[in-house]
Amino acid sequence: MDSILGRYMELLKDKRVAVIGIGVSNTPLIERLLEGGVNVLACDRRQRADFGGLIEKLEARGLKTALGPDYLDHLEGVDVIFRTPGMRPDLPQLVKAVEGGARLTSEMETFMALCPCKVIAVTGSDGKTTTTTIIAGLLEAAGYRVFVGGNIGHPLLCEVDDIRPDDMVVLELSSFQLLTMRQSPGIAVVTNVSPNHLDVHKGMEEYISAKRNIFAWQEAGDLVVLNADNDITAAFAREARGDVTLFSRRKPLERGVYLKNGMVMHGGRPVLSAEEIRLPGLHNLENYMAAIAAVDAIVPDEVIRDYARTFGGVEHRIEFVRELDGVKYYNDSIASSPTRTIAGLRSFDQKLILIAGGYDKHLDYTVIGPEIVEHVKALILTGDTALKIKAAVLETPGYDAAALPIVECADLKAAVDRAKEMAQPGDVVILSPASASFDQFKNFMERGNAFKRFVNELN
Repeated sequence: MDSILGRYMELLKDKRVAVIGIGVSNTPLIERLLEGGVNVLACDRRQRADFGGLIEKLEARGLKTALGPDYLDHLEGVDVIFRTPGMRPDLPQLVKAVEGGARLTSEMETFMALCPCKVIAVTGSDGKTTTTTIIAGLLEAAGYRVFVGGNIGHPLLCEVDDIRPDDMVVLELSSFQLLTMRQSPGIAVVTNVSPNHLDVHKGMEEYISAKRNIFAWQEAGDLVVLNADNDITAAFAREARGDVTLFSRRKPLERGVYLKNGMVMHGGRPVLSAEEIRLPGLHNLENYMAAIAAVDAIVPDEVIRDYARTFGGVEHRIEFVRELDGVKYYNDSIASSPTRTIAGLRSFDQKLILIAGGYDKHLDYTVIGPEIVEHVKALILTGDTALKIKAAVLETPGYDAAALPIVECADLKAAVDRAKEMAQPGDVVILSPASASFDQFKNFMERGNAFKRFVNELN
């Protein structure tokens, strides 16, 4: 088969391939491997009944399966392993398979190796989805055909034959996807790095090292865009092999993107007035700075200005839900860390009624206490991290229980109902959990959709 993917499948025909995780990113891969005549073993901790007939359909096409609690105990003799995003590569079963000669990879790593066009990839603790979306939108507005993938969009490996050399690919990459990455995009963006996902990573150093992989394998002539206002990302500049462009909201830069008298500048050239950006919040100004640095010399300034005036944001990111009885409700379910919630609180010029709490990723919540005291008029807590967030607020010097009541609720529905009871005309209620969603929901999208449903049911 004379195609990029066809030639890759030919290389796998005499191999035994294991795909771990029969989920969103790997199911299309499994189907394409089977179509290419590859011997595939699919491994998943879930049971057959959990897939609604999918397993039987794939087995009819030749798939072999290892399901249930011991799903990783069947990798002996495997030549190539596609791991699912989020699975640690140092699990004993994977280490044993690699020591036995297996090559460990992923759908995203393979796509990066095969992609025929320029790739712009974005990572960071906060802001990566919005920055990725802005970059893709700017490229589309400039006339490019754009493919978006990674943590957003959809798996791109099976589409690689549709991608032309003059197209553009924009990827959002998580620390989990980057952990074993051994190649970097031509243009890499790191929005910021702060403690996150420490329930999965061994520690902060491993998390930083994973983020570093987005540019660690670049070559001369490649570009990395870094946040000069973040100590960790600013230090990355010394390690870069290619060109470096910094961006800063707080200080002028001799080279790079910065803010001067309300104007976003690039190398002394005015690009965009901050007032033209429709998205609220200083963090979104930073997201635009990162995007402008990434598309410099690719997207004209006038296209950037036109896009900024009209782009209203990404779902679950300070998303306006409705106004009821003079109270505005916002969904910021993406805020799964304290720093992300802090950015959301700072996006408004009034004190908010904050709904927070969720799954515990073992993050430090002390930093959020002073921000809540400064920016919140009522705090409604739910989920596993409720007590940690409450403690951070109570320990903040100057906390006044009369000025900032704290209420604990059993679940999100009860929290929304209580917010309605407490809110007065002119108030803003925001869901910005500072925590992951896994205590009550599958992901932040499900949590955000539930919040919107509860808000829209209010009367």
